[in-house]
Amino acid sequence: MNELPAIDILINNGGVSQRSLFLENDFNVYRQLMEVNYFGLIALTKAILPAMVARRSGSIVSISSVAGEVGSKFRTGYSGSKYAVVGFMDCLRAEVAEHNIHCLTICPGSIKTAIAHNSLNEQGIAQNKPEESIENGMDVSVAASKMIRAISNKKDEVIIGKGLSGWAPTIKRFFPTLFNRITAKTNYR
Repeated sequence: MNELPAIDILINNGGVSQRSLFLENDFNVYRQLMEVNYFGLIALTKAILPAMVARRSGSIVSISSVAGEVGSKFRTGYSGSKYAVVGFMDCLRAEVAEHNIHCLTICPGSIKTAIAHNSLNEQGIAQNKPEESIENGMDVSVAASKMIRAISNKKDEVIIGKGLSGWAPTIKRFFPTLFNRITAKTNYR
């Protein structure tokens, strides 16, 4: 096996979303989501982290989602996989702190990307349609600048989004019952 050059920053940014109700989903949709969103991140981190630990230097950055902080309808599989990323990164941060490794979890909200078009339906097939919250979301270049700033400032976790997608975790933290009632009434796919 060829040795990799020294990697200073690993950015785990693979992901696929889902837009379907739990009762309608094939079980394999959950497996697909976990394989890409969680196990792919674990595999890459496992391959890169030992060299960072040996050098006592490096940053592991994982892109989760606001959906990894708060749940909503039509996202059981996506949110579950992104909650797993948040939990993994919290644990990894604690484990590698003594090795001088920086761990950052980035939780983007609605960012203007193709995520809605590529979101899986109940059969695990891309839905190929837009979503208003994504179409009206934060511009990718603005989100990227905020992510770079968070890496440079050695943050532990950041929420990046505008409007409700940026405020949702804070609202849920302070007003959980209200937040849960609002999400139960929201019907966007």
